Amino acid sequence: MKDQRQNAIRDLLAKAAASNGTAAINNQDDLRRKLAARGIHVTQATLSRDIRELKLLKGPAGYELPPNAEEEEELPEIGDVLQDFGLEVRQAQNLLIVLTTVGGAQPVAASLDYEEWTEVVGTLAGDNTVLIICPDNRRAETLKARIETFIA
Repeated sequence: MKDQRQNAIRDLLAKAAASNGTAAINNQDDLRRKLAARGIHVTQATLSRDIRELKLLKGPAGYELPPNAEEEEELPEIGDVLQDFGLEVRQAQNLLIVLTTVGGAQPVAASLDYEEWTEVVGTLAGDNTVLIICPDNRRAETLKARIETFIA
């Protein structure tokens, strides 16, 4: 779903650029409406994340693809990040603590945020510890088991 949505954003911006600004996408609401017209409904938070991940530029003519959009660098998979940095995961009711190597908390938290898993309400990262807030104990247990498969 994420790839489909981001491909649709790229397509919309490419078409807007090809039309010499007549179909410019000036703000997030314009982009959200154009995506909705294609049957893709997104929240503002998801759209902001997509804009950041796609490294879109915003100028006087609206949003634009970065010049090297074809050469976009792939982000590492969550499994790779957890395997590289994750040491242990602990549960305290609906909260999870992921212990990481020193300096590993930020990449782990960012990777978890980008996954958009329904079990993750939000993350907070220190230097070697990530706090994951889950909606309830059951989903925290589910997420803990998933994370353990990557770091075990």
